[in-house]
Amino acid sequence: MFALFIIIFIASSGVSWVLKSKFTKYSQTPLKSNLSGKEVAEMMLRDNGIFDVKVISVDGQLTDHYNPSDKTVNLSNEVFYGRNAAAVAVAAHEVGHAVQHSVAYTWLNFRSAMVPMLSVTSRYLSILILIGILVMETTPLPLMLGVGLFAFTTVFSFITLPVEFDASARGLKFISTKGVVTSSEYALSKDALQWAAMTYVVAALGSLATLLYYASLLMGRRGDD
Repeated sequence: MFALFIIIFIASSGVSWVLKSKFTKYSQTPLKSNLSGKEVAEMMLRDNGIFDVKVISVDGQLTDHYNPSDKTVNLSNEVFYGRNAAAVAVAAHEVGHAVQHSVAYTWLNFRSAMVPMLSVTSRYLSILILIGILVMETTPLPLMLGVGLFAFTTVFSFITLPVEFDASARGLKFISTKGVVTSSEYALSKDALQWAAMTYVVAALGSLATLLYYASLLMGRRGDD
């Protein structure tokens, strides 16, 4: 199990490094269409008949996200103002989430329904697991509850995957069919989003590995009873 954690840690670090290097490299390639991330995001919103979502800039790197509560597509400055394959890919991806929200995409609905419970779970999960491990020789109940809550977060991480892949597919289809990128630029955009998606895959696998570890502790305790 320890070896699995090491593999996942190395994979996570590797994917993160490759993702940043890809975005840095592709950000240096200007688009022939000369469109910015902001302009592409607004175009895609209009094209999908969405007029109540604002596109705004936010500080930070890779801080791009769609906020369904206030209906804003939040783009980091380098994406908001960027006129390159990476910037328009990220911008279109985030608008993809807005489109999902607009059409009530099933997996997004599942994920959104889990968010309130997830906020409560994340608040108490670590301390509950710690207490469970400390007292598992006396009672397995805290650890059982902790494993159950961790299973919930793991399910959430896996439900996130189709949401992210679908948003990328919607974004890539738009920038391709609307002439935002050339065929060579499209390949860069697709590659950037595929590496971004890999961060979610690794996170989900890491969550699953951790869940199995805690479950093995619990099963080992119950086996001693």
